[in-house]
Amino acid sequence: MAAVGIGFAVNSCKKSGGSVNPLTDVKNNTIGSYLVLDSSINLTFGSPIATASVGIVVHAYAGGEAVDHTLLFAVKGTSYDTTNWRLVKSVPYTSGENKLVVTGAELGTAFGVDPSTFAPGSFYTVYTRIVTKSGKTYDVNNTGNNAGSGLVTGPTYFSAFSFTAYVGCAFVAPVGGTYKVVYDDDWQDNADGSLVQVTDGPGANQINLSQVWPNPAYGTIIKPLIVNVNPLNGEATVPKVDFGNYGYTATAASGTGYVLSCTGYITLSIDVIAAGSDQGNLKLILQKQ
Repeated sequence: MAAVGIGFAVNSCKKSGGSVNPLTDVKNNTIGSYLVLDSSINLTFGSPIATASVGIVVHAYAGGEAVDHTLLFAVKGTSYDTTNWRLVKSVPYTSGENKLVVTGAELGTAFGVDPSTFAPGSFYTVYTRIVTKSGKTYDVNNTGNNAGSGLVTGPTYFSAFSFTAYVGCAFVAPVGGTYKVVYDDDWQDNADGSLVQVTDGPGANQINLSQVWPNPAYGTIIKPLIVNVNPLNGEATVPKVDFGNYGYTATAASGTGYVLSCTGYITLSIDVIAAGSDQGNLKLILQKQ
C-alpha cells in the first residue's frame, strides 16, 4: 500500500513575548520528509550474532524534501530520549531501493560490548534520522503525527522512523497465562495496562489470542486467533482467519512478530480487514505477568 499525504514538521523557533504559538501562522510550517517502509530484510539476529545482520528496505516519500543521507541510532529496548541513543552509522541515500542494514558487530561497537553478550529475548530499536540536502533533520522527535493521523506511529503511512531488532530465543511451551497489554492503540480492543489471558495451543508451537481479540465487551469469537511460533527463535506468524464479530466481520489477513517465551514478551503486527476495509498492520504488544 503506497503512502499518501505529506508530513509537516514544525521547525523550532524562539518565542516572542513568551506567548507566541508557532502553529498560529502557517508560514512557520515547512514541508518535511520521511522514509517509507518497502519491506523487512530480516529483524532477528542469528548466530553468530557478530556476523548476523538485520535491516529494512526504504524509499523517501516523493512529496517530501530531498534526502541526502540517513543516520542510524540504536537503543536497548525503546526510547525517544536521544541521550540514550548510540550512533551506529550513516547511510548515503540513493534514488530507488535503499537498504538500512545493521550487523551485530556494528551494534556491539555502538554500545561498546561484545555482541555475543546480547541476551536472548532482548531487543534493540534502531531509529532513523534523515538529513535532507538542505541540512534539515527529521526523526521521531521532531516529526508530528500529522494532525492525529499517525504519520509516526500509525499504520497508514508505512513510515520507517524506526525498526526493532530481536535477539531470538527458543520457544518453549507452556506460555499461557495473564499478560499486561503494553500496546493495543491501533485496534483499541484493550486499554494499555489492562490484563488479558493468553492460552496455549491448540497445536504444538502455537498460542491462542481469542481472549485478547475480540474483547468480549466489543465482539464475539468467530474462529480462534491462532499464532504459529518458530520453535528455534520465537518468530511468529498469524494465518488468515475471521476472528471476530463486531457487528461486522474482522479478519486477520496476516501477521508477523515474536513470541519470546524466555522473557514472556509477545509483539505482533497484524493486518486487519474490518467489514472489507483494510485497516493496515496493527500492533499488539503483551508482557507476561
